[in-house]
Amino acid sequence: MPENAAHHHGHHHPHGHPHRHPHGPHERGHGHGHEERDFAPDHDHAGGRWSRLRHALAHTFSPHSHDASDRVDSTLEASADGMRTLWISLMVLGATTVLQAFVVLMSGSVALLGDTVHNGADALTAVPLGIAFLLGRRAATRRFTYGYGRAEDIAGIVILLTIAASSAFAGWTAIERLLNPREISHLPVVALAALIGFVGNEWVARLRIRTGRRIGSAALVADGLHARTDGFTSLAVLLGAAGAALGWPPADPIVGLLITLAILAVLKDATREVFRRLMDAVDPALVDTAEATVRAVPGVLDIGELRMRWIGHRLRAEVAVVVDADLNLRDAHTVAVAAEHALLHALPRLNAALVHTDPAALADGNDPHAALAHHART
Repeated sequence: MPENAAHHHGHHHPHGHPHRHPHGPHERGHGHGHEERDFAPDHDHAGGRWSRLRHALAHTFSPHSHDASDRVDSTLEASADGMRTLWISLMVLGATTVLQAFVVLMSGSVALLGDTVHNGADALTAVPLGIAFLLGRRAATRRFTYGYGRAEDIAGIVILLTIAASSAFAGWTAIERLLNPREISHLPVVALAALIGFVGNEWVARLRIRTGRRIGSAALVADGLHARTDGFTSLAVLLGAAGAALGWPPADPIVGLLITLAILAVLKDATREVFRRLMDAVDPALVDTAEATVRAVPGVLDIGELRMRWIGHRLRAEVAVVVDADLNLRDAHTVAVAAEHALLHALPRLNAALVHTDPAALADGNDPHAALAHHART
């Protein structure tokens, strides 16, 4: 095999400049506005039609490009979408918290007090996520060569701790009320405040989960699940107030304990989602799609290995493809570019792809990777 056929390729293309291919790994950053598939999107048919129309118009009237500038624009757009969601959530939950706090002072409801604290804590989770999104906009440095996308995973851990604290507080409040029953005044107002709390939290939860799945942010999805748990807590207050109105005071703490169990179940799901991100897990369906896409590229004889990982809400891929050992440098590079281009269209949220070309088995039996044989490889 010619020496120039066993190679890597690498380049970053400034917008409007011709391509240059220095000797090295083939990797480029890209921003495609494709829909996130690692999280199953909510069924919003009206929004889906509008999204498809907007997507079609964007592709019709906008030039199709894979330049690094597009990657930056796409990342900023995703971060801006996340920040907008956080600001809306903060305003809605902030207003709900103030309203409920006023009713707590008027009624003396301990259950509603707990719900108010939950809503306030949920509103404040926008702070670590907002910081994470702002950090994610920063360019990579020589120390943080992959950028600051992992800040979202750290924010996810903070959110998990907040959910855990909320469940503990809800359980403690329910047990305390069960052991020390107290009379609640202004029950209709308490019930109304609880209903408002549920509606506000559920609306925010849907917004966060939908946006998080669209931009690929596990932390924002976890935060949406946290809002949903607070909505359940509000329902507990509502049902407890109804039980008290019917002459059964233990209804409030009993329902509160049941809701605590529901919060723990949501905590389990959110923990699994964040833990998978921390461990670089991806949906196996994405790996299957990537393998099938690369194998279909003309010139690719086989796949040596394929790895993928999330960094924040952006996806990266690394793949080794087997090509004809007699290909020269230019032709092998063409195959690598075609494989990368195919991946960018097949994989949503893909930010960068590194494609390494390996020669097919040599007729003389020599191993092209013999120099690496004494190094442990995983």
